[in-house]
Amino acid sequence: MAKKGNILVVDDEEIMREVLESILSQEGYRVDLAKTGEEGLMRFSERTYDVVLLDVSMPGIGGLRTLEELLKIDREAVVLMITAYATFDTAIAAWQLGAFNCIRKPFENEQILKIVSVGIARRRGDEERRLLRRTLRISGDRERIVGNSVPMREVYDLIEQVAPARTTVLITGESGTGKEVVARTIHFSSPRAESGQFVAVNCSNIPSELLESELFGHTKGAFTGAVAAKKGLFEVADGGSIFLDEISTIPPETQARLLRVIQEREFTPLGDTQPRRVDVRIIAATNTDLQRAVKSGDFREDLFYRLNVINIHLPPLRNRREDIRPLAQHFVKKYNAENGRNISVQFAPEVLSALENYHWPGNVRELESAIERAVIVARTDDITLECLREEIVNPELKSAARSGPDQTAADVDISRGISFYDEVSRFEIELIRKALEFTGGHQSRAAKLLGMNNTTLNSKIKVYNIKI
Repeated sequence: MAKKGNILVVDDEEIMREVLESILSQEGYRVDLAKTGEEGLMRFSERTYDVVLLDVSMPGIGGLRTLEELLKIDREAVVLMITAYATFDTAIAAWQLGAFNCIRKPFENEQILKIVSVGIARRRGDEERRLLRRTLRISGDRERIVGNSVPMREVYDLIEQVAPARTTVLITGESGTGKEVVARTIHFSSPRAESGQFVAVNCSNIPSELLESELFGHTKGAFTGAVAAKKGLFEVADGGSIFLDEISTIPPETQARLLRVIQEREFTPLGDTQPRRVDVRIIAATNTDLQRAVKSGDFREDLFYRLNVINIHLPPLRNRREDIRPLAQHFVKKYNAENGRNISVQFAPEVLSALENYHWPGNVRELESAIERAVIVARTDDITLECLREEIVNPELKSAARSGPDQTAADVDISRGISFYDEVSRFEIELIRKALEFTGGHQSRAAKLLGMNNTTLNSKIKVYNIKI
């Protein structure tokens, strides 16, 4: 960028372009020229400009239409309209569309330089305010991510590096490590927070036969039950970011359509014939090994490489135990506020020891749940060992239970009566847990092992509150 600023002059008169270039260049501005609105739009999409000087009356799409299109590209563009036909109606129309100012030909050199200087100050001020808002959002979300361990500082640095970019991001890590929080931080730390929504989709929660309709939308009558047209989530997220959680669970046909969206930036709703273009940043997440899924044929290799441009890996909580204390203190504050409590954020040595020595298979999500429970059940203003779940205080009891022999129907004592449905539920839970452990948390493969469809398995995981 030039020291004083970049200026784009769009005017069909060659002499006017030359005059403006001479005036502005002598003042230290970098000046680019365009002779039509179409050419101006092309240049504007290729480079960042502080001010655009735009003639109202030009062949082709004309000045006012060009102004509209410029502001679609950058809604905070500073555009100075220039006209030889300075009527009140023209000025009002330009201002209503979003022009910064209007000036009539012929003009004095000092006049044009003064307006350009004011426009650049306006532009720089807007950029500073946007930066401040993004900085505040980063700060706010970091309070939720929490942690100052070396692995987490690396995560913070990577988030700040990738947030302004457009590229796809793949977030990996065990369940409960905070992948959606990181995805939200990336979006709200980027310019897209100003132009579009953050749309989160848990792909494993949507039946495979409905997933394409949810993502890409459908027309009325596209399939049985489509009584009205529906906008897809990619269209909802246009201009913003879409977060595809549990990306490994999407079926092959949807993987193919997703690949096209990434490559072409367009999709076609179910039942429609006209493709729709979108500007959406894709952030995906998984708690499984996608490379292993590629080798097994469950995930497309070309899609994996398209998603894995930037990889942010979140370490499990057991690998950053120094973060347990600040995380626990953060959750105490959070649930104090939600429940009207005044529980101390300073933990007794035995409580802190229990928290730091527990394995936390459910990661940050499990820690948050444990602290929420402790805040609610605490009888005083301090969290004691009695406020924590038994397996946190005595983790060896859970280990012993896990290492014991598997219980079968023959081991159940029915002499005093039992709850048949409780015993069946307990058996189902164990089978589901074993299948998920065997597949590394991959729900689709676990469902195949158990001989059930993804929807049924996902429903049981929710009902039984099984931590993945």
